[in-house]
Amino acid sequence: MRRRTVLVAPLAAALGTVAGRAPALAATGPRIRGADLSFTVQEEAVGKSYRDGGVTQPVERILAARGANFVRLRVWNAPPAGYSTLSSALTLGRRAKQAGMKVLLDLHYSDFWADPSKQPIPRAWAGQSLSTLAGTVRAYTRDAIAAFARQGTPVDMIQVGNEITNGMLFPLGQVYRSDGQHWAEFATLLKAGITGAREGNPAGNPLAIMVHIDRGGANGDSRYFYDHILAQGVAFDVIGLSYYPFWHGSLAALRSNLNDLATRYGKDLVLAETSYPWTLGNGDQLGNLIGSPSQLPDGGSFPATPTGQAAYFEQLRAVLAAVPSGRGAGFFDWEPGWLPGVGWSPGQGNPNDNLTMFDWSGNALPSLNAFRPGS
Repeated sequence: MRRRTVLVAPLAAALGTVAGRAPALAATGPRIRGADLSFTVQEEAVGKSYRDGGVTQPVERILAARGANFVRLRVWNAPPAGYSTLSSALTLGRRAKQAGMKVLLDLHYSDFWADPSKQPIPRAWAGQSLSTLAGTVRAYTRDAIAAFARQGTPVDMIQVGNEITNGMLFPLGQVYRSDGQHWAEFATLLKAGITGAREGNPAGNPLAIMVHIDRGGANGDSRYFYDHILAQGVAFDVIGLSYYPFWHGSLAALRSNLNDLATRYGKDLVLAETSYPWTLGNGDQLGNLIGSPSQLPDGGSFPATPTGQAAYFEQLRAVLAAVPSGRGAGFFDWEPGWLPGVGWSPGQGNPNDNLTMFDWSGNALPSLNAFRPGS
C-alpha cells in the first residue's frame, strides 16, 4: 500500500474520465466501486449462492446491479488445488466483463498468501539471481496481462504485488534485512513487473499501474514507502492502500493520510482492500479475526451490526469524496462473498466470515448500497 496535479492519461481513460480534470466525487460517488471476488469459484463449488431482494444471481451480477464497476482478482503461482490461479482469474474476468465491470488484476508473485509479513518467492523461481528473477517477473507479468487480452477481457488496472510495504519476493526483494535497507533490489523487481505489464497490454487499451501497501491509516509509513520507490525511479499511476480500521486506525487517521498523499504526490488513491464486520458472531468452527467491540476504533458510531456496517461504508465514501482535487478515486471491499464453507487454506475455516456483505445464508446486507454510483 511526484508532484503531478493532473490525472495521468491511462488512469483517466480506464475510469472514463477526462485527462486533466478530476471529477467532483461528491456529486457522482467514487469513480471506482469494486470488490475482490476471488473466492467466488470455490464458493459456488461448495454450493453457495447469493440473493438480493430474494432473487438469486451470480455475485458479480448482484454487485453490478447495485452499481459496482470493478472486480479485483487475485492470482497465486501454485496454490493448493482449487485456490486462486490465473485460470480461475480468467474465468472470473470473463464473468466480470460480461456483467459490465472492469478488472483489477492482483498478482501476488507467490504460490500462496503474500502480505507485509511474508512475500515468499514461488518454489519454481527459487535460486534465481536478482537479474534472472527480474526477467522472470517481467515475462510472468507480460504473459498474465496478455492472457486476459487474448480472451477479449483486457485488464484495466494491475497491482504489481500485494501489500508490498516491506518488499516482494523475499529474500531478494526484501527491503528490511539484518544488514540494512535494500530499496534498489526491491525496485528492480517492481520495475520489472511494471515493464512486463505494459509489454503485455494490447495497443489502445488503457492500463493503470497500482503500487499497493497496507498502511491506510499511517501517513508517516505511507510517505516513507512512496518517497523511497519514487526516489528509485519507479513510475506508476495509482497509490493503493489497504484500510481495515481494526488494524489501521480510525477513519480520521485514514482521512488525514489520504488528504496528505493526494496533495504530496498528485496521484489517484484507491483503497484496494477494506471491510467491516456486520456481526461479532462466528459462522464456522474457526475463530474470527474480529470478535470484540474493542477492536473497532469507531465502534461507537459504527457498531458491528448490518446497519453499522452500512454506516461505515457511507462514511468511507464521504472520506473519499473529500480528498483534495478529486484524488479519492474509490475502494474495493475485500471478499464480500466469502461465506463459511471455504477455508483460508485447505481443511481450515474462514476467519473473516463476519466481514462479508452477505449473511451466512447468502442474503444481501444493507452495506451493498455502498456500490451505488450517485452521492
